[in-house]
Amino acid sequence: MFELILKVPEAAVEAVCDSLEALDAQSVTVEDADAMTAAEQALFGEPDMPPPKAGWNQSRVVALFALEAGAREAAGLLQAQDFFEGCVVLGVQPVPEQDWVRLTQSQFAPVEINPTFWIVPSWHEPPAVAREVIRLDPGLAFGTGTHSTTRMCLRWTAQRAWAGQRVLDYGCGSGILAIGAARFGATDIVAVDIDPAAVESTRLNAQANQVKLQAGLPDLAKGEFDLVLANILATPLKVLAPLLCAHVAPGGHLVLAGILSRQAGELTEAFAPWVRLAVSDEEDGWVLMTAQRD
Repeated sequence: MFELILKVPEAAVEAVCDSLEALDAQSVTVEDADAMTAAEQALFGEPDMPPPKAGWNQSRVVALFALEAGAREAAGLLQAQDFFEGCVVLGVQPVPEQDWVRLTQSQFAPVEINPTFWIVPSWHEPPAVAREVIRLDPGLAFGTGTHSTTRMCLRWTAQRAWAGQRVLDYGCGSGILAIGAARFGATDIVAVDIDPAAVESTRLNAQANQVKLQAGLPDLAKGEFDLVLANILATPLKVLAPLLCAHVAPGGHLVLAGILSRQAGELTEAFAPWVRLAVSDEEDGWVLMTAQRD
């Protein structure tokens, strides 16, 4: 593998990146060429808000090619284009061989939900203090336990016993919330998602954790449940309010996540015709909202 490295002014970044993709670059990354200097710029604003500007004054663009000839040909073709004015080819260099599997694995360590409840990738041993463990490897579906919204849902679930209770994980992703409910006693568990890849991921993760559940598309969810979990985002949660509330049995619990702190009022209002939502936890600008049906 070979890297073509370019220095590109802000106005040309989009055209250069589009051209590199058309020239069969296997990947293209863009970063601040002035990073770690006094001229470095921060482009990231508050959660759910656009960045203050479209790009850096000068960007370092790195394109990955399978062959050195392909990288050098791309450099030559780019230099002949009008939009390349002001750009500089910094070089073509081989990419050092790496054990990408081990490198990826090293980025995922066990995640503490509470002192005795942990999410542990398959290549790690559980901590000695762990009494409840979910084995979960990073995959295509959302939900590895590293995000605040997932941790808050699991912490809330871990505070209660769910033996003999019926549980719905709506928007299950990796199935981690459904598996967490099983760890605390639930045996009648339904996990649904609009993404077939998430459904398959949930099935595989349930098998790996020796958990029995039903996983499928949303129409699998029928009837009422003692616990309804939905870790999605605020806008779809508002749309789904009547459906989710219809699935909560009398005396049952509704647990919602994927909500920014500033969106709590919107969710309270959207669900008010059915339940009284309240903030039960908060972490890193996100909140967990829960309700118990009368």
